[in-house]
Amino acid sequence: MKEEYKDRYIQFGLNVVYYRKKNRLSQSMLAEFADITPAYVSAIERGLSGPSFDVLFKLCDVLRVEPKQLFDFRDH
Repeated sequence: MKEEYKDRYIQFGLNVVYYRKKNRLSQSMLAEFADITPAYVSAIERGLSGPSFDVLFKLCDVLRVEPKQLFDFRDH
């Protein structure tokens, strides 16, 4: 990841956390439903990793959001 995009990864991760908690899901539950590991969920939420499109779409399905909602970067 390029350093110049770090803040965007962090904002994306914060949105995943927001919608995960809104849906009352733990990281483990989100991981199970999205067919990824809890460690990967953690890395996404902390802005250390960005998901592939396949994982992005799975996350959106589980979180019941549109992809654009995860990219709506605002102050939390």
